Amino acid sequence: MKSLLSLPLTLIILFLCGDIVRGQDKESMVRISEIEVYVEHLEEYKTILKEEAAASIALEEGVVAIFPMFKKDNPTQIRILEIYRDKQAYLAHLKTAHFLKYKSTTLHMVKLLKLIDMDVLDPETAKLMFTKMKE
Repeated sequence: MKSLLSLPLTLIILFLCGDIVRGQDKESMVRISEIEVYVEHLEEYKTILKEEAAASIALEEGVVAIFPMFKKDNPTQIRILEIYRDKQAYLAHLKTAHFLKYKSTTLHMVKLLKLIDMDVLDPETAKLMFTKMKE
């Protein structure tokens, strides 16, 4: 049985993503961050990243998703799917206390950082992805 807590989160995501996945908000921002972390800092980095991602989702209205992942065959390779309502939400995110703390405490842990801006290829299918999360 899935947690009832996931339903409110899904509704929030649907509300915030509505314009983005329908293509009505031409200024929405989607990014993939590719990060390589030094192995000796991996566990500490993951802890700090989890805190930052949770704070971003909970506290920032313009942050639709901060979804950190790591490669199964190489956990030092982190990928973060970031979705912001618009460029202004992204710029505001960069000024928050939780992001500044994340950046300043992990800077020495990061071996490589690559930021890749993306466009949504199929907004209709993206909309279905978010509705399936509530099941």
